[in-house]
Amino acid sequence: MAKKIISAEDSNLFRQTVGKVNKIDSDKVLPIEQNKPKPYPRQRTYNPAKDLTETSLDLSLEKVSIEDDLSYLSSGLQHKVLKKLREGFFGTAAELDLHGLSSNEAKNQLLNFLQFCIEDGYRCAHIIHGKGYRSTENHPVLKNNINLWLRQHTKVLAFCSAPAKHGGTGAVFVLLQQAGNLNR
Repeated sequence: MAKKIISAEDSNLFRQTVGKVNKIDSDKVLPIEQNKPKPYPRQRTYNPAKDLTETSLDLSLEKVSIEDDLSYLSSGLQHKVLKKLREGFFGTAAELDLHGLSSNEAKNQLLNFLQFCIEDGYRCAHIIHGKGYRSTENHPVLKNNINLWLRQHTKVLAFCSAPAKHGGTGAVFVLLQQAGNLNR
């Protein structure tokens, strides 16, 4: 094949367009090491209602009033556990405030929060539900619902009203099953 001859005018136009060129000393190209992006786990669909047991508990459970203490101890646990929980022995790792939420919103928030706590290995959580001063007939809605939902939750071992400095009868400390002990 014959070599193509370029005119001086075309050569000058090419040099002006390309600009300054640096000579390469080596013709070997080394690959650039790039960090691969870290894989992320596929999001699992979580059904919060699967952790609640469907029992007739809600019919037999008495309604609590504004200043009533809440407490629950799962069967098989010693009463010392509830005493330690009341005294703050376990230390709270997470907190949820349900003030101002409707019953359905509060239930969804609570179930998602408990699932988050269990997955992250938290042992004790602090849930603020409020005392229910604006509730009718001295029966706070959220407080009674929390009392029911926590009793129905399969991973809740115990709960009790918090001390006054942590919300008193408007909040609860919840003791959860640890991730390694979920074969209950």
